[in-house]
Amino acid sequence: METVGFIGLGNVGSKLAGTLVRNGVDVRVVDTNPDAVQTLIESGAGSCASAAHLAAECDVVITCLPSPQVVADVMEGPDGLLEGMRPGLVWMEMSTTDAAEVVRLGARVMERGGAVADCPVSGGCHRAATGNISILAGCDRDTFERILPLLTIMGRRVLHTGELGSASKIKVVTNYLATANLIAVTEALATCAKAGIDLTVAYEAIKASSGNSFVHETESQVILNGSRDINFTMDLVKKDVGLFVSIARDLGMELEMGSLILDIFDDGIDKYGPREWSPNIIRRLEDEYGIDVRASGFPAEMVDDEPEERGSEVLIRR
Repeated sequence: METVGFIGLGNVGSKLAGTLVRNGVDVRVVDTNPDAVQTLIESGAGSCASAAHLAAECDVVITCLPSPQVVADVMEGPDGLLEGMRPGLVWMEMSTTDAAEVVRLGARVMERGGAVADCPVSGGCHRAATGNISILAGCDRDTFERILPLLTIMGRRVLHTGELGSASKIKVVTNYLATANLIAVTEALATCAKAGIDLTVAYEAIKASSGNSFVHETESQVILNGSRDINFTMDLVKKDVGLFVSIARDLGMELEMGSLILDIFDDGIDKYGPREWSPNIIRRLEDEYGIDVRASGFPAEMVDDEPEERGSEVLIRR
């Protein structure tokens, strides 16, 4: 098994790195948060002083960071990954980011003899914690085969999406769909509350119906609990939906719902702040209509109840 460097120990990255460590992978970590680094060290990881240091010590380096600009800084800044890049090193970009930026930075890695894959994840922090999250991978097939053992440790379902950048494009499509569903779910639950419908009954009715979705089964629960804690914030929603809308606009497409979602989250950020949990977008409706969309019996945060299993590649039907 290859030595893996991991940069970015936030809500998702800490769990992905933790899964690698838990499964016996030799992991070295870098992060601006010393507490996050210490937690991984206590679990069995090593640490490095910089991204360049990681590149010198590791066979594979993974980044999982909050924005394209942060990724560029880590790659191209002083003591950055490119400074320590050497032939044979694989850069796995697991952030939700701009596909064009992955391709640009990837070209710089390949100029130095490295290989690149964009590998965003989907399924929520609770699945990242158990190694059961889904992973998309954009890269050439040889690189995919090399990193597949690591991907199947971190994720349950792994899909090779094609060339570099393809996974990042599909990832923001899926986040756009999840956000559109979140807004629909908040409107549905708010209307049920205003109509005096038992919200526990409403949750189960939607779950059992054609209106059900992954977002309803997960985010509706923390909405009804009142915690609204899904480990994802409004500013990240705006970033991801903005990336999706940008892809469409670059293709000459103006999408009505995409622009509306951005307007809704701009309003939510103005009212509640950029670091508010994304499901709390429902507060706009609670505040405007004087309702309380909460019910007893729902968890404050999601926990994956599936046992951890080694993942496998999702095969495309042809």
